[in-house]
Amino acid sequence: MSLVYVADLRGNTVSVIDPSTDTVVATIPVGRFPEGVAVSPDGAHAYVTNDADSTVSVIDTATNTVTALIPVGRFPNPVAFAPDGAHAYVGRFFSPGIGGVDVIDTSTNTVTATVQVGNQPFGIAVTPNGARVYVACFVGSVVSVIDTATNTVIATISSPSARTPAGVAITPDGAHAYAANFNSNNVSVIDTATNTITTLVPVGNGPEGIAISPDGTRAYVADANANSVAVIDTATNTVIATIAVGASPVAVLVAPDGATVYVSNAGANTVSVIDTATNTVTATVAVGNTPFGLAEATALPTVTALNPTHGPEAGGATITITGTHLSGARAVTFGTTPATDVTVVNDFTVTATIPAHADGTVDVTVTTPAGTSATGPADQYTYDEPAPTVTALNPTHGFASGGTSVTITGTDFLGATAVAFGTAPATSFAVTDDTSITATAPAGTGTVDVTVTTPAGTSPTNPADLYTYDPDTTNLTAHPIVASVTPPGPPDIFLDLSATLTDTVTGQPAPGQTITFTVGTHTVCTAVTDSTGTATCHGRVAFVEAVRHRQYTATFAGTPALAPATDTAPLVVIHH
Repeated sequence: MSLVYVADLRGNTVSVIDPSTDTVVATIPVGRFPEGVAVSPDGAHAYVTNDADSTVSVIDTATNTVTALIPVGRFPNPVAFAPDGAHAYVGRFFSPGIGGVDVIDTSTNTVTATVQVGNQPFGIAVTPNGARVYVACFVGSVVSVIDTATNTVIATISSPSARTPAGVAITPDGAHAYAANFNSNNVSVIDTATNTITTLVPVGNGPEGIAISPDGTRAYVADANANSVAVIDTATNTVIATIAVGASPVAVLVAPDGATVYVSNAGANTVSVIDTATNTVTATVAVGNTPFGLAEATALPTVTALNPTHGPEAGGATITITGTHLSGARAVTFGTTPATDVTVVNDFTVTATIPAHADGTVDVTVTTPAGTSATGPADQYTYDEPAPTVTALNPTHGFASGGTSVTITGTDFLGATAVAFGTAPATSFAVTDDTSITATAPAGTGTVDVTVTTPAGTSPTNPADLYTYDPDTTNLTAHPIVASVTPPGPPDIFLDLSATLTDTVTGQPAPGQTITFTVGTHTVCTAVTDSTGTATCHGRVAFVEAVRHRQYTATFAGTPALAPATDTAPLVVIHH
């Protein structure tokens, strides 16, 4: 929200105009003959010079009440703030024939220095870098230039063709100062690098107040005796429009967005509101008696909440920014990256499209004509690190018993909290860098997806992450058997057969596995290996088969985890 402050010279008040309605919303009593007014860069305070009291009233713009009174020199008139708000400069009468500028420390509201300048300071302006103060001295017909580092006058600018400068303004780039010369009916264009007048621009009768647009393309001059405002094109330094306003216009203010100009009409007790797009008066606001100085308080925007507060690096989503004084927002920035599609919903809400950004946390700031929001915890937005991806494995297979060292290649591995082979966690893993992990495969079977988990999520499965478990190789040892029979021998004989199965990858017995024992094509029996990997069974075989083959076969068919194996052992039949 913006407010325009108008010093009512003979009303001993300050009128406060709401630009959204062009109406007076407050009237603030101040000292006698308030003449000049300026608002601090943060919009928090308005300083009003009280000419007849030799004081400066300090207004709290949040409450529109006077909170302090600063004694200054005699007959204070113009006032301006340094860009950082640390000092205010007040032009005043120093002694007969001599003018001065009081330097106020705004942290203590005390005068810390006084600089002697030309006679009767009537206008004052500070360069954008705060290094120089230009003072239009009316009676002295000079513009005094103060070095703010030393608070001394370093140049005095004058010309017989530039008499009685009444107002002065600085271009946004600091390259030129424009001074309105009341009795010469022109405007001096001063090169601030050399502090010389380079051009004189003819304007209307009695130019007094002057202001420059925020983009530096226009200068607006209040011609007090012509009841008009001259519009100067600063590229050509020619008058391109003349706008009729109220009686005796004395001061000009350009709104921070450059769309509106306010003119105080001292002889009409009004303020004219000009649309700069059409150079026409769109409203006339009645104010106090003899309006003089003008200033606008536009509070800095604040950001109090974001929704959402985090999202992907790619951006693209819409964010809702909540805060105060967001009207007129012209930029939203994520760190140093500008957002797009900035939309002002109202004074408390702005939406924008989140830009792409590397992962991490940034401050989201809003810029309005008043400035840029301060940073703090409430404006922080986190770009989430993307979920990891797996792009390759080496090797792509290993034994079912696990223990294979696998190098996993991919992206965004830093901070990995888990590696899984299917649903089984890796026996161990180590993050080499953001693109590589070494993991030890757990026991498993078949083909599984290898996934990596970080705080940002788990890698999506894809063909590149497939790992195949090969069955462990095995060894089956059948044990020889001797069978005794009495001739001519029975039709069948009974055999006690055994074999031992070993996992040759681990070197351990393979318990719980089924072994089949055969003589020729005849299955004698089956048995399951015990804890030592040995299977033992008792079975019957035809006597003639046993004598014919003289051996038996032990067979392990294999499982997904263990490779098949077979072995033969002697079958000795002894006749008694």
